[in-house]
Amino acid sequence: MTKLPTFSADAVIVTLLTVIILSISSFPSLTHALGSGSTIAVSYGSATVCAVVASEPTKRILCYNNSSVTPIQIQPNISYSYISGGQNYFCAIRSNGDSLLCWDTSGISSFVSKRLYYNDTVLLNNLAVGDNHVCATTTNGEVNCWRGSVDNNSYNFPSHQEKFGSITSGFGFSCGILMNTSRVRCWGNNSTARQIENEFTNNSMLSIVAGASHVCGIDSNRSVICRGNNDTGQLSIPLHSSGYSSLALGENHSCGIRLNGSVDCWGGRGEYSVNETEGISFESIVSGSNFTCGLTTRNFSVMCWGPGWSNGSSGAEILPGPCLQSSCSQCGIYPQSDRLCSGSGTICNSNTSCFEPNVPTPSSPESPRTSKELTRGLLAFAIVGSVGAFAGICTIIYCLWTGVCFGNKKIHNSAGSNGGATSNNSPPSLSSTIRRQGSRVLTMRRQRSGTSSMKHADRAEEFSFAELAAATNNFSLENKIGAGSFGVVYKGKLTDGREVAIKRGETGQKMKKFQEKESAFESELAFLSRLHHKHLVRLVGYCEEKEEKLLVYDYMKNGALYDHLHDKNNVEKSSSVVNSWKMRIKIALDASRGIEYLHNYAVPPIIHRDIKSSNILIDAHWTARVSDFGLSMMGPESERDFRPIKAAGTVGYIDPEYYGLNVLTAKSDVYGLGVVLLELLTGKRAIFKTDENGGAPVSIVDFAVPVILAGELLRILDKRVGPPELNEAEAVELVAYTAMHCVNLEGKERPTIADIVANLERALALCEGSHGSISSGTISIVSD
Repeated sequence: MTKLPTFSADAVIVTLLTVIILSISSFPSLTHALGSGSTIAVSYGSATVCAVVASEPTKRILCYNNSSVTPIQIQPNISYSYISGGQNYFCAIRSNGDSLLCWDTSGISSFVSKRLYYNDTVLLNNLAVGDNHVCATTTNGEVNCWRGSVDNNSYNFPSHQEKFGSITSGFGFSCGILMNTSRVRCWGNNSTARQIENEFTNNSMLSIVAGASHVCGIDSNRSVICRGNNDTGQLSIPLHSSGYSSLALGENHSCGIRLNGSVDCWGGRGEYSVNETEGISFESIVSGSNFTCGLTTRNFSVMCWGPGWSNGSSGAEILPGPCLQSSCSQCGIYPQSDRLCSGSGTICNSNTSCFEPNVPTPSSPESPRTSKELTRGLLAFAIVGSVGAFAGICTIIYCLWTGVCFGNKKIHNSAGSNGGATSNNSPPSLSSTIRRQGSRVLTMRRQRSGTSSMKHADRAEEFSFAELAAATNNFSLENKIGAGSFGVVYKGKLTDGREVAIKRGETGQKMKKFQEKESAFESELAFLSRLHHKHLVRLVGYCEEKEEKLLVYDYMKNGALYDHLHDKNNVEKSSSVVNSWKMRIKIALDASRGIEYLHNYAVPPIIHRDIKSSNILIDAHWTARVSDFGLSMMGPESERDFRPIKAAGTVGYIDPEYYGLNVLTAKSDVYGLGVVLLELLTGKRAIFKTDENGGAPVSIVDFAVPVILAGELLRILDKRVGPPELNEAEAVELVAYTAMHCVNLEGKERPTIADIVANLERALALCEGSHGSISSGTISIVSD
């Protein structure tokens, strides 16, 4: 008789806790503040209010400015769920959770979008924008944050083992409610975060909202508690503080919606009188630094008041909550949900009273529950408990069936878990130690798609060597497609049909080579397992058996940019997709956006150190992605220089300042990108010979820059593409002058990656027929 595998009580507890956490993460957000996700957002620096429109198939965004009565239609015109505002900008999560976009609101009539995050497997479901930083939670409660435009010191960010039910952001800090304890956890670059977290230590909270330097929330007794700065009485809660359903905080004032829908405000030296709101009922409220806006119950229009606003109210019908794919089993469905969501999604009630069925209601705090209320509470508890128990049983059955829980398949975990492998008492290896410290892999996650596959794409799976050998026909030469920082790359096909690229480390026995391979392997595994962006190659998994070290990536069907530009098979081709100026500029823009994510939005920032055309890969849809993080390093939190152990990179692309002085900054990647731009323009290698029969080697920088400066760009453009048309000529000229600035000898004279992205966006718009004129003499690229 076959003996069933045994498992410990700890394994069952972990499994059940995971199910509970996933269930909690679907609860509706209760935060509506200066820096919290809602369907209304205030960009206070420009006195702009933005909101998600109701009763339309597309949940688009409209914005209203204090200086204009005409609404501004936000592009792209797609559906959004949560939005939140900061100083002169606001951000929004796309309805399906795969994208986070932000808009600068300092313009007069139209706002330009910038995508901060894109990943169709690691989805976002909540958002909090502070004055100059953005945070969002994934579907299992993990927090990701992106730095703003100012210098940032250590924010003491939450670890990926900390799970949050909701988050909110103020001036230079953010706070959230931990799922497992309902306690407040804060992080930031100032003393406010530490002060507020300490002052909330003994409180169990249902919701919290942040102002500039204070936080208020509703605790488990449904009483309002405020902590932090009280310079203008913003913590002086009215006596009837137990009667609020939601809150919104500004810079020096606080407001709340009472259970009857009316609004109270306190603090702010009396400047936030709500006389004009007398007799008006509100569904939700949100505050900027010096004004507050509410969504009226009467017609779902936005009404604003306070010293920073004078433009009246909006006329459009606005959603009172995000339209989500949810059954709303916890708090019930919001009235008119189907009409407001236009049949697509459901609005869930977000009243705090539904979260504590055993606590007396605020309107009659001394009275006990009626039998009907008690029955309803017990029924809800039974339903939720049954669902959780059923999900737990299913999870255990799945573990028994697949063997995942017992070591047959491991998932790479930044917390140091062996993924169920048989444990022993031997000291941890260098590899596992580095992974525990450097990797933030997302594990044990269930996405909104509902799949329960253990081979889900947002995890770094651990494969056996035998699996990968079979996938590549035993690493045959026919499957070889290139080489990376520490080995050869092969095309493979996994047993489930997925096409992948498998990088196998060299198996030489020399100690130096082994150490370099180990370092590159760990670097790629640590970086790519925590980076998720459309323009970065995605890591699927890894293998580590004895001396064998392999990394598994998404397969990039259209190969490396280098091959399209320099491979002998493409030299005479004029029909290649890459042989158009529009496509070449698009590829340059894709790559620059990937680098921009590394420099400006990864926490901590990352310097790639090996930007070159062979590390820019192109997928089946001709989207370019940056690859090969074997040489990457975590950069400093500020723009100051720092000195790594030794200079590294590729001849022809390596920053001369870095190579000569051993001074590394983000501008070193800018130099490499500048060389790639020159490759795209001229079709020549980074280092090439002056004629086909030999000749002296020439740097593409020395070849191209003097010609660009002389105004003779057409003389060196790649003839395979052909002469650019009128609008293309302007775009190509802009790319050339951008490239010339990128390859300046001194890093301080080079543009930032954000400047490069802006120029390439403009160039691509010109290729697509936008009107405008560019003069080479007036191009200005800001540098640090």
